[in-house]
Amino acid sequence: MTQREKDGTPAKEKVLFIIGKLATVLQIVISVVTLILLRQAELIPDRFLILFGVVLAVLIIVFWLLMKRKIKLIRFWIGFILALLVSVGMGFADLKIYELTHTLQNITDTTEETTRVGVYVLADDPAQSIEDMAGYSYGILETQAREETDNVIAQIDSDLGTQIAAKTFADAAGLADGLLNGECGAMILNEGFIGMITETDGYEDFESRIREVAVYEWATVIAETPENQEETDPINEDGIFTMYISGIDTFGSISAKSRSDVNILAVVNTNTHQVLLVSTPRDYYVPLSISNGAKDKLTHAGIYGVNVSMDTLAMLYDIDIDYYFRVNFSGFEQLINALGGVTVQSDYSFDAGGYHFEQGANYVNGEQALAFARERYSFTEGDRQRGKNQMAVITGVINKMISPAVLNDFTGLMEGLEGSFESDIPYTDLAGLVRQQLSDGGSWNVVTYSADGTGSRASTYSMSSRLYVMIPDETTVDHAKELISQVESGETLVQE
Repeated sequence: MTQREKDGTPAKEKVLFIIGKLATVLQIVISVVTLILLRQAELIPDRFLILFGVVLAVLIIVFWLLMKRKIKLIRFWIGFILALLVSVGMGFADLKIYELTHTLQNITDTTEETTRVGVYVLADDPAQSIEDMAGYSYGILETQAREETDNVIAQIDSDLGTQIAAKTFADAAGLADGLLNGECGAMILNEGFIGMITETDGYEDFESRIREVAVYEWATVIAETPENQEETDPINEDGIFTMYISGIDTFGSISAKSRSDVNILAVVNTNTHQVLLVSTPRDYYVPLSISNGAKDKLTHAGIYGVNVSMDTLAMLYDIDIDYYFRVNFSGFEQLINALGGVTVQSDYSFDAGGYHFEQGANYVNGEQALAFARERYSFTEGDRQRGKNQMAVITGVINKMISPAVLNDFTGLMEGLEGSFESDIPYTDLAGLVRQQLSDGGSWNVVTYSADGTGSRASTYSMSSRLYVMIPDETTVDHAKELISQVESGETLVQE
């Protein structure tokens, strides 16, 4: 018997060999899982993924050579510790990749929106529940949003075990008058209409004079319009797509039907790195897609659903809109803060929301950006300038999102953004944009344009009372169409 056998050295080497083999197998398994997750995430360009796979294979070979048979202890432990550290690191990366994919899927492919319909009485009414309102006459709108109203009536009938009495009114202002004047004891109305009523002359205090007794809420599928029903992938087919950016006037649920105070079209050509932002004033006096030619303020379209806003703008500019991106006030702040703030270019020096903004570049956080984007009274152009400021914020967001610092921490960014906005852009398309930017790099040429018009007063589809509206200047609408066509044809735009 040799001395090595007496000392048990071969047995010791055998144990270390098994340990090294297990560490190598573990590293191979985790490496394969990592590559599969990265491939499924579709965020990494193929050439980078192949290079990463090669690096992992080389590391596996190197670590195995350090831990192979006829072991030198120091070499073995170096290989084992390195293999273990790499395996643990990739395991943590796998978890992050899974979380990122889950987050992206949650904030994209959104196909539902929330309808909230309230039952209101006067502020001093003693009723505290639907049961307390047995025998009340309920005021409702005659035609507008009638399907959702009928859904609520059916629910109330079921809860009370009897059929309620309903009195119809031609529009929201008439319904408000009916409640205030005692023509009905309660009213059933989509919550989005309340803000519309309070912005009408003579109804500024309406919200303080009523009280919501109950609210009925449900999710509805955002139906595709006929022109978008075919399965298309505009980003990957020709590199061109159009997105409707909507900023709704609430701090509540992003999915809620509500007036859209921000109405911007982003026309994108990913091949030429061109982005055209077209802002349309909230008070633009245009036919809604559901109004049979009757004109209304563009902002009111959002009360009937995001598709109505999209289709109305599609009619105005004679284009197809592929996707929507919707954010509310709180989501807007969260978006900017998740980016660590953005730089906005201001045309003027002004004060808003307790903040001062200088003419030129301003680095803003979420709260400051919201104040910047909402202000209109500081400018002689009012809502026109507000639209320009909103596009300045979007430009700042685009520039920040394509910066190396943000792309390098894309996972952290997406985790911070979850719940801050909704979009129906398919996950595969969003991943394709990230993959293309990582592969090609480079800056984007962002050009902004604002449609214009003339202030006036007119009755609208949603309100018979004469409201402030903006009559479209058709020359600016036509020019917007020309700019859209130039982006789609691959031309390079210059900021006017």
